[in-house]
Amino acid sequence: MADWKNPPRLFIPGPIKVDDDVLQQMARPTLGHRGKEYSQLHGETVDLLKKALFTDQHVFLSTSSASGIWEAAIRNCVAPDETVLSTCCGAFSDKWADVVEDCGRKVDRLKVEWGQAVTPAMIDEKLASGTYAAITLVYNETSTGLANPVYEISQMMKQKYPDVLVFVDSVSAMVGLPLHFDDLGWDITFASLQKAFGIPPGFAVAVVSNRALEKSKSVPARGYYFNFELWAKNAEKNQTLVTPSVQHIYALNYQCHKVVNEGMENVWKRHKAMAQYVREWALSRFDVFCEKPYASDTLTTIRNTRNIDVAKTIAALQEKHNTVFGNGYGKLKQETFRIAHMGDITLDDVKEVTGWIDEETS
Repeated sequence: MADWKNPPRLFIPGPIKVDDDVLQQMARPTLGHRGKEYSQLHGETVDLLKKALFTDQHVFLSTSSASGIWEAAIRNCVAPDETVLSTCCGAFSDKWADVVEDCGRKVDRLKVEWGQAVTPAMIDEKLASGTYAAITLVYNETSTGLANPVYEISQMMKQKYPDVLVFVDSVSAMVGLPLHFDDLGWDITFASLQKAFGIPPGFAVAVVSNRALEKSKSVPARGYYFNFELWAKNAEKNQTLVTPSVQHIYALNYQCHKVVNEGMENVWKRHKAMAQYVREWALSRFDVFCEKPYASDTLTTIRNTRNIDVAKTIAALQEKHNTVFGNGYGKLKQETFRIAHMGDITLDDVKEVTGWIDEETS
């Protein structure tokens, strides 16, 4: 059994370690979610998120993992006779394409090798056919540590394909990487709180454009729990459609105050500094798994060029230092390992973790 009085410090790519001040927010007394006090909390949290994500459009709070918004985007905004272009560059972008099919929609997969980026030229070539109603992208592929060039992709799409809806999974990117929602011209983006927000799992933030909400009104069989039109009606009253996890929203409000007060440019700069340190460490001892120009600033996936026993090293750090980093994901297990550097993780933290890995593998 884990020692709950001394939990392991998590440097896996989510959930990441949560600081005590955040946990204290979640220990506050709960509120009735239809009362005035809750509505004040909800409204303030949404306003802070709009500042952090540079949007004047719809921000929804969802008591779910971000995977729920994969489904919500498709069921709300893609008609049964429409086709989605799904870009696939790793485990989670691959899975989203599967979800499109699971929702009964037609999908065409644009696949690249894991560790390679999806480029504007690749997307341009596919969209030129004129057959797609929407595209799915992953900003930051957590399995490979790759950040796709979403700003360049978005610029191309605004110029050439303004009618194609743009759905972006920002799960390990939101608040850790630049995200100017309105300027990018996206229609839906979302993230879980257990990544760069530095909050325990079980909750998600979704940003939805005005045109995506309008499109949803004409799509049949959207379901109930993730119905954007119903979400929007409740959001007008600073409430959620269903009972929310108020405790998560306390923590989200607290973390949003922190990043907005710090300034988003400073938040991104802090993440970049940690990433640069971990990448330099990785390149001097192993290698970075993904194409280097696209390496993420929130986590690094390291190619195990020295064939260390990753699982054994993780176990040693947990036993000696009560600290855990991540093995490779799926087919990359043992071939890679992953270190998170996001949320309230600090540069000193990642220096400590990489130093301990050196001790175990030297």
